[in-house]
Amino acid sequence: MPELSFSVETAGAVPFCASPTLAFLLRIDNLPAGEVIHTVALRCQIQIEASRRRYGPEEQARLKDLFGDPDRWSSTVRALLWTHVGIVVPAFTGTTTVELPVSCTFDFNVAATKYFHGVSEGDLPLCFQFSGTVFYEGDGGALQVAPISWTKEARFRLPVAAWREVMAAYYPNSAWLCLGRDVFDRLYGYKVKSDTPTWEQTIDRLLPPTDAEPDWRIADKEAAVKT
Repeated sequence: MPELSFSVETAGAVPFCASPTLAFLLRIDNLPAGEVIHTVALRCQIQIEASRRRYGPEEQARLKDLFGDPDRWSSTVRALLWTHVGIVVPAFTGTTTVELPVSCTFDFNVAATKYFHGVSEGDLPLCFQFSGTVFYEGDGGALQVAPISWTKEARFRLPVAAWREVMAAYYPNSAWLCLGRDVFDRLYGYKVKSDTPTWEQTIDRLLPPTDAEPDWRIADKEAAVKT
């Protein structure tokens, strides 16, 4: 009966996909090594092990929306579900490597996106949990079927730069924001009433001024708020 083990070796952006995608290079080893594996229907759950790294003051501020105030992080920082993926592994004997493609979203209503965006440097601690079915050649060449236990795991530290690279490639200098219909209608009404040409300028006019902005922009924003 096969005894599969898994490890993640590398990760990188996949160019020219329909949506932002990271590909993880997955290594699969089987014992006994001479056993013929016909195919593996593999399922994988990926979790972010947020408690397995440290966070600087800037990152703590950016992650407040996700974990709350830093003095509560001992109870609020926990593993986050990122996604589920599935692939079919072709026939092999002993050892093989396959790509595990993972679609990424820039939707800030998703906890994983908030986390990835909030971490500015270093690595993202991930845990891959595997399950599925393996089809293999048994005694006498007969086809056999066996389940893959949920205890099969692999850990990998994804460089933050890899996630930022894929997002920069698909959403250069931009981000997506999903609004409720009523809020959108109010914002659209303001955009039309104020004759503001773009959505970016509309939101920018409504944001509080910063100390780094020139006086004319501060005055413009104050007038927009009064309007």
